[in-house]
Amino acid sequence: MSWRDDLGKGEQKSNNAGKKRFPLVDFNAPVILSVFAISLILLIIKSVSGDVVSRFLACYFTRWTDVFMYPRLFTHVLVHQDVAHFAGNYLLLLVVGPMLEEKYGSGSLIRMMAITAGITGLIHIVFFRNAMLIGASGLVFMMILLASFANIRDGRLPVTVLLVGVLYIGNEIIRGVFSKDNISQLSHIIGGICGAGFGFGFHKVKIRRKNGRLI
Repeated sequence: MSWRDDLGKGEQKSNNAGKKRFPLVDFNAPVILSVFAISLILLIIKSVSGDVVSRFLACYFTRWTDVFMYPRLFTHVLVHQDVAHFAGNYLLLLVVGPMLEEKYGSGSLIRMMAITAGITGLIHIVFFRNAMLIGASGLVFMMILLASFANIRDGRLPVTVLLVGVLYIGNEIIRGVFSKDNISQLSHIIGGICGAGFGFGFHKVKIRRKNGRLI
């Protein structure tokens, strides 16, 4: 028996030992689970402290020279109004998110979430200066549209992608026209557009790699 065999068996034992620590639990999506945990903790704090959490983390306009306003462009997705608001977003996020994190990687998912949150927050403070934006619904719509691109094959756009886009984004546009509260609808639309853009971008890179033209 060579030293390579001994080394291989040692690594195998080490890996098996690591896996036995949590035999029934698989932390399959660290980014999604971390965001979920942070949001849950903030929801608990918010229920005790009132609007203190929203004052520090929700997205709202103060003045362009206020340096504390810009982090809130991103942190507003971690704050929710109540349990129903939180559960409504994370029931979908926990279903769709892990699949996307496994497909695109944790780093890429964090960047897509940050970009979506930042764009949504920036548009909000430009057009809705007298309102406060909270919730991860924009991220949910981004992930739903992005997940629909998983079935793209050979450069052809699946009918399911078109249907998801029409049903989700179209419905939010209609609701925004006929509803007085069109702030949340705008964040949904922005999230959906970001998800579609990310989906097209990743698919374009995949096609270039397949054809050997990626530089």
